Amino acid sequence: MSKKIGILFGMEDTFPQAFIDRVNSKNEKGIIAEAVSIDKVVQNKDGEYAVIIDRISQDVPFYRAYLKNAALTGTNVINNPFWWSADDKFFNNALADTLGVPLPNTVIIPSAEHPTDTTEKSFRNLKYPMDWEGIFDYIGFPAYMKPYAGGGWKNVYRLENKEEFWEKHQETGQLVMMLQEEIVFTEYFRVYCLGCKDVRIMQYEPRNPHHLRYVIDGQPVDKKLLATVKDYTLRLCKGLGYDFNTVEFAVRDGIPYAIDFGNPAPDAELTSVGVENFEWVVEHAAKMAISAAKKQKPGKMNLTWGTFIKDAVSVK
Repeated sequence: MSKKIGILFGMEDTFPQAFIDRVNSKNEKGIIAEAVSIDKVVQNKDGEYAVIIDRISQDVPFYRAYLKNAALTGTNVINNPFWWSADDKFFNNALADTLGVPLPNTVIIPSAEHPTDTTEKSFRNLKYPMDWEGIFDYIGFPAYMKPYAGGGWKNVYRLENKEEFWEKHQETGQLVMMLQEEIVFTEYFRVYCLGCKDVRIMQYEPRNPHHLRYVIDGQPVDKKLLATVKDYTLRLCKGLGYDFNTVEFAVRDGIPYAIDFGNPAPDAELTSVGVENFEWVVEHAAKMAISAAKKQKPGKMNLTWGTFIKDAVSVK
């Protein structure tokens, strides 16, 4: 019986077709890849795809619902849509702390505006005022403020002092924000991790314009530091259960601090990542998808679950 690998995507131009072409070029018996095509979604019915690579459901709730239904009927959705729906960046940090990965000091703060259909009465368990001085002492300034969920460098603020915090926090409306210690770094890495095993460490400069952030022909990096970055990357991805993820590290005093590591639809465009990184992602994503298709058992649950969930379920 043949098995289909699908890719679900949005505005990307280069990666999806390159992925499809790479899978098909390997001529694995009974395995083909194509762009996912949806004409209707019926409860508990699908099973057309053995594997789907999800690149867009974080922005399209209809797709997320479709993928959960497909997973129930046996599709291995990469990344796991149930965990992706439950996860957020603040929890990422809390879990990373339990995994022994260095992190910037981070707190979560209530939204500046009450959520729709709530009033002050909805917040009777929240102390007024909160311990803002304790929070500011713990984080320090300058600091970064960013949404506790989401990505793409949207609504990220660098704050010089608490007066600027109060000013900018009012601009965030109903968004729940994290306040995070600034790590003044000497080196910065963005790390691809596929299948919770294949790792590519890329030198990165987040202060550059988007198309110039991936550093080509950068300075040599200490091998021990690279080994530590790889170790931390694998710990995080195995803990979270993401098969397709990037992790970002800022290095201060020789210590890599995990800055951002819940990126289950990371940028893979040729114009962004460069030729060599693009080739690595396409090749390893194709191998991962083919391996997943071979292991997939129709009608069963084939998703990847991180050690956090697996350990929780195994506790009796």
